[in-house]
Amino acid sequence: MTDEFDPVAALHEHLAATEERPVERAAGWRLGEAQALAAEIAGGGVDEATVVRRAGEIRTLLAEVDGTGDAAADDHVAAARELANRIANRTDGD
Repeated sequence: MTDEFDPVAALHEHLAATEERPVERAAGWRLGEAQALAAEIAGGGVDEATVVRRAGEIRTLLAEVDGTGDAAADDHVAAARELANRIANRTDGD
């Protein structure tokens, strides 16, 4: 079971990776907020509805990031957007 891909954990990892990058201030604030929400759901102990709702909030925050000023951070943001979208749109069967 440890080999199974966990999109919630991956989302948190991508957002945490931006913390080490020199990102623009406006992007940094949104990324920090998104990372805090991702940490909450990646830590476990929250129900599926909360995971989906928080992923939607993360998706909204990331939609407001036009660019970070750092190519590596931009790559992490793009991956995080995809994961947040995937999680926010999943149903009980996913």
